[in-house]
Amino acid sequence: MTTPEQQPQPYGTPPSTPPAEPTRQIPAPGLPPPGQGEGGQEQQGYAPSEHGDVGAAPAPPPWAQYAEARGPLGRMRPTGMTILLFFLSLGIWGFVYYFQTQEEMKRHTGEGVGGVLALVIAVIFGIVSPFILSHEVGRLYERRGWTPPVTALTALWFFPGMFILVGPFIWFVRTNNALNEYWRSQGVTRTSLA
Repeated sequence: MTTPEQQPQPYGTPPSTPPAEPTRQIPAPGLPPPGQGEGGQEQQGYAPSEHGDVGAAPAPPPWAQYAEARGPLGRMRPTGMTILLFFLSLGIWGFVYYFQTQEEMKRHTGEGVGGVLALVIAVIFGIVSPFILSHEVGRLYERRGWTPPVTALTALWFFPGMFILVGPFIWFVRTNNALNEYWRSQGVTRTSLA
């Protein structure tokens, strides 16, 4: 058994040999040494360790990897009234809803399909629209670092869920409520249809 003062020597090393120096990080060709920025200035967040080599930078906060949305906020829409308007307008209000919500999300984040393209997709490839809308609502949450309550897979309630009749209602309630909750978390307090 060895004590902390008596470290075992590697095989073939005489006991009188001093211990090897700790290894240092060697920069890649064309890059500054670790811990130094351009021009040889020391970077903040790097500190030499007790062995003289450069330690790792502290990890950034979890929210730092997510882009902050800077655009105008959207509107919360009452779920029941929107469903009623869909039936009273014989489905036309669905196109209005896709246009409005997708345009608001595009203005808010700078990403997404936007209102005009969402409307074109809804008119020509209507079955795809629920998948796109649920995906983009989920992305709002992901950009904030939150777990998304809906994803593109949520639209499976719409299709093939339409064959059980209540599937599209379940999809719409979940997606619209998730969108309303996001706007509420951003400070929106009133609901609106237009």
